[in-house]
Amino acid sequence: MKRSDLTELEIEKEGMRVKISRGRAGQVNATTNFLPPEALPQGGQEPKQISAPTSSAPADDGVYIKSPMVGTFYRSPSPDSAVYVDADSKVNEKTVVCIIEAMKVMNEIQAEVKGVVLEVLVENGQPVEFGQPLFKIKPS
Repeated sequence: MKRSDLTELEIEKEGMRVKISRGRAGQVNATTNFLPPEALPQGGQEPKQISAPTSSAPADDGVYIKSPMVGTFYRSPSPDSAVYVDADSKVNEKTVVCIIEAMKVMNEIQAEVKGVVLEVLVENGQPVEFGQPLFKIKPS
């Protein structure tokens, strides 16, 4: 990316979307999204735009941040680092709340909602499924 002076590359094909972007100091961020079968093109149609289910309608007194992909859930960037968020942590739309590892790519997951973390629903290192609730948030 640096050699070609690219800052962002996004590829979507056959139900898989890969986005790679280069930030400050050459840091590379990558996300991979696998689309559900209903989003795949049917008979020459264009793919449907389906956003990842990162938050949902209010449930009880909060909303859920859901996994946008299948992978392994990590609460911190490395085993020696502090967790991104815990119960009672304040978050905004851009706050990184966890990492999901998929196909050897570490994908940072953002809250996409402003509020306070009520509950962490997944243990560190556990596998997660597409759409699985990861955190419960009280919106503010």
